Amino acid sequence: MAKEHLKTMKVLLVFSGILFAVQGCPPIISRSQWSTRASKCTQALSTSLRYAVIHHTEGNRCFSMSACKKQLRNIQYYHMVTRGWCDIGYNFLIGEDGNIYEGRGWTKMGAHTRGYNHISLGISIMGNFMSVAPNSQALNAARSLIQCAASRGYLSSSYILKGHRQLGSTECPGNKLYNIIKTWPRWS
Repeated sequence: MAKEHLKTMKVLLVFSGILFAVQGCPPIISRSQWSTRASKCTQALSTSLRYAVIHHTEGNRCFSMSACKKQLRNIQYYHMVTRGWCDIGYNFLIGEDGNIYEGRGWTKMGAHTRGYNHISLGISIMGNFMSVAPNSQALNAARSLIQCAASRGYLSSSYILKGHRQLGSTECPGNKLYNIIKTWPRWS
């Protein structure tokens, strides 16, 4: 099949629980591959969202798929059991293993930025990035996910990139990560 044809196809392949979009989007590890806890979320998220909001989890960093899956389950437990939320708060989480992990995904409203959850996609890199930056694998995955979201219409073509601290009283996404995303396209 010609490369031009592959670029225009909107086919989703599932292989060993990893979602692959043929249209140039990065692979995303499905939530069923890291969690057995069912989501209780019902509030839908519209498409063509105005903001992409970058976060850090403030917890442990992870550099392998097994460590990242364990960290995801810890975050999900904290959000669902301790905080009483319907699921993990972010739409997607990224590990320093370079993988993107599905949280609430493309279609469920997150619980990541008070007052902006209904108009934003919440993307969190796992770790605390106050004094150290995430590695290039995590940064490249985040940028690729944002580009994918815009190309698929989940983010508006005129979306704005924000760090969580710009929309609330917090140090998130950490000083080092915040200084990096300020150099990315569409940051305002």
